[in-house]
Amino acid sequence: MAAPIICIPGQRICRSDEGHIGGHGTYERNGFIFSSLAGQLNTDSRDGKKVIEVRTSADNSIVPSVDSVVTARVTGVNPRFCKCLIIAVERTTLREPFRGILRKEDVRATEKDKVELYKCFRPGDVIISRVLSLGDAYSYLLSTAENELGVVVATSEAGAPMVPISWCEMQCPKTFAKEYRKVAKVQPKFITSDDT
Repeated sequence: MAAPIICIPGQRICRSDEGHIGGHGTYERNGFIFSSLAGQLNTDSRDGKKVIEVRTSADNSIVPSVDSVVTARVTGVNPRFCKCLIIAVERTTLREPFRGILRKEDVRATEKDKVELYKCFRPGDVIISRVLSLGDAYSYLLSTAENELGVVVATSEAGAPMVPISWCEMQCPKTFAKEYRKVAKVQPKFITSDDT
């Protein structure tokens, strides 16, 4: 069985023509059908036409919005941007991750031209970031240009969880090797205990 297709608001689904019409959770613009909801894509046949619908469930209705704080895992780093998977919005863990892009100019509030992404993030890092906008139909634009935003979990080359030692460095507790990161100054409101 194929995995369900998840849509986000504004995502182009298909052409609007004689064979395809928009249903619940969609709208038509410039000859195309777009999703107006975050949810699962459904197709149904009605009078010989395919009805395109987007259905939400209670679990699936959380979607990153502009200005929300999200938790993401870095999946790739190049000189211009980092690719991320958004795994939580505020305190809610997502069932399906959303893709995010963190551009070089959105890493810090100052000295943007001096940012080297390899000295800020590595694949596998978990970061706290803020959603700037919906970049395109498939990825959100993220920012870490606040002291509270940046890397919160990183693993050293020795496989140990790293400890922050300054706003730009983390240290391996096993080898004491230091690595550059854009470290988040985590606020108490984002710290949760397993006891609560």
